[in-house]
Amino acid sequence: MAKVELKQPIVEEIKGYVSTAKAAVLVDYRGLTVAQDTELRKKLRDAGVVYKVYKNTMLNFAFKGTEFEALSNDLNGPTAIAFGMDDATAPARILLECIKTMPKLEFKAGVVEGNYYDDKKIQVIATIPSREILISKLLGSLQSPITNFARVIKQIAEKQA
Repeated sequence: MAKVELKQPIVEEIKGYVSTAKAAVLVDYRGLTVAQDTELRKKLRDAGVVYKVYKNTMLNFAFKGTEFEALSNDLNGPTAIAFGMDDATAPARILLECIKTMPKLEFKAGVVEGNYYDDKKIQVIATIPSREILISKLLGSLQSPITNFARVIKQIAEKQA
């Protein structure tokens, strides 16, 4: 078999992730121990994030013509990629959490919902809470005035009774 035939399935696998992912974050994983890498992979897997290490050339081929093409400029040195399938901020958020305990792990860049972010900006994206947390905060904010209004009405009714 020719080299191209061996590489094509890998490029197709990456294209599959790229077609359904809401976000992709590139990291430099040099210097991580096996235990740290195992912990990182487990945290990402538990959050529904696909974390893989591919050759940069294969990622480059798969990114051509997609919203992730901007990441091609950051494909140098050892690179791992985390694809967020459901939650767009999950890869960056979990990676930032791991970077705090694993200083050798470094952001390179990312694309979140079609927008390119460099290493500094992806750290800002990582501070955005998950969708569920944002929705619960919104609902709490909406419910608070109604609850306060109900308390006041109840106090008025008790006072008049």
